[in-house]
Amino acid sequence: MTNLRELYKCSICGNVVEVVNPGAPALVCCHQPMEKLEAGVTEASTEKHIPVIEPSAGWVKVKVGSVAHPMEEKHFIRFIEVLTKDQVLRVELTPNDPPEALFKVNASEVLEVREYCTIHGLWKNAQ
Repeated sequence: MTNLRELYKCSICGNVVEVVNPGAPALVCCHQPMEKLEAGVTEASTEKHIPVIEPSAGWVKVKVGSVAHPMEEKHFIRFIEVLTKDQVLRVELTPNDPPEALFKVNASEVLEVREYCTIHGLWKNAQ
């Protein structure tokens, strides 16, 4: 059974989807069940993936990693999301962008911050 805001990936074509209407028994792509993504919270490689939150008055800046994550053609941060009780705020990135984003939301409203690396998958802050 799918739940709101879960992310799934197709192991064949690489399609990634976010659940906006929960309840389906399974998600299927390329005639196979999609894999539910579980966010990493512990760094294990030289690239840094844990989102770092920098709050300011009415805004939060999210940087990917304590050291800037690579933003190369085949290895980059696809998106950064800030989740609140009522919203999913997302900034989509390209290899030409820095691995960071600014969100107009109070830090006290933030439930979770996550990002998706094209090579290493889904990561979130450990709150």
